[in-house]
Amino acid sequence: MKAITAFLRRKNIIFSGKRYFIDGMSAMAQGLFCTLLVGTILNTIGQQFHIGFLTATVVTVGTGEGAVSYTIGSLASAMVGPAMAVAIGAALQAPPLVLYSLIGVGFAANSMGGAGGALAVFFVAIIAAEAGKLVSKETKIDILVTPIVTTLCGIGVAALIAAPIGAAASAVGRFVMWATELQPFFMGILVSVVVGMALTLPISSAAICAALGLTGLAGGAAVAGCCAQMVGFAVMSFRENRWGGLAAQGIGTSMLQMGNIVRNPRIWIPPTLAAAVTGPVATCLFRLEMNGAPVSSGMGTCGFVGQLGVYTGWVNDVLSGAKSAITAGDWAALVLISFILPALLTWLFAIPLRKQGWIKEGDLKLEL
Repeated sequence: MKAITAFLRRKNIIFSGKRYFIDGMSAMAQGLFCTLLVGTILNTIGQQFHIGFLTATVVTVGTGEGAVSYTIGSLASAMVGPAMAVAIGAALQAPPLVLYSLIGVGFAANSMGGAGGALAVFFVAIIAAEAGKLVSKETKIDILVTPIVTTLCGIGVAALIAAPIGAAASAVGRFVMWATELQPFFMGILVSVVVGMALTLPISSAAICAALGLTGLAGGAAVAGCCAQMVGFAVMSFRENRWGGLAAQGIGTSMLQMGNIVRNPRIWIPPTLAAAVTGPVATCLFRLEMNGAPVSSGMGTCGFVGQLGVYTGWVNDVLSGAKSAITAGDWAALVLISFILPALLTWLFAIPLRKQGWIKEGDLKLEL
């Protein structure tokens, strides 16, 4: 047993929740962002502002009726599987030959996983990366052995589990979206609070939303919860962190407060209560839907990606005829849910907690 433990340590294989579900999922979200989300944004900008080089076909794959044309944005989006797999491999500190071999593995797992491909890539990439690390530099023909083992293991595992995992993730996502349509008030609270808290925790709310394919009303509630955490913490801690903290948390991440939350969990109460309010307001009052890329549902105000995702969904709905036009009411709802209500509600909820001494001066201070 000691020999096995020593071998695994030498190969840098660490079986831990932090490495897989925190580091791995966070990296996966970055891979998603750099391909699918950036591609969607570029396509939207090109369509809305009639920018020729963003709407023009840059490459066509195939011939005849089966030909597929790609713009710059759609090419970026098409690489989402490889990007997620390589990002996960990097988070697991895979050596170069393993990392490069994950490109094909990611493409296969994402394709086989269907609508739930992101979650399939997550599990398949971890297995393939660790298998590749086991044999890496163990033979004199490492240039052949490591890529072959990584590729065969990854695509073989994908053939076995990608479709079931993808189907399960899609089913869970569909259930959450169906339940939100059926019970927008209670599910609005639940989705908003849970996804918002996931954004502040050192896990990836964006990856969770992408894996579940969370869109529609449920996606709108997720956006509301993420905004409540980010804008809420930014405003609540303004007296300690001033403008730098406002920007770092408001358009960066509320995860910066995680250390302070560990020291005093009560500081988490105001933004979480704000999420519990803005979630059902989004679902019941404004019927705010996220019909852009699912990953945007878990981004909140980070780089205003959540708002861009909602806008992209509006554009798609207008083009498909599902929506007649983007109205002033749509914009008002988005601004209220994303910025005004989170700021106001969190500030109000924090007042009695400060008076009771549950939140004290310096509890929200960041080392910026």
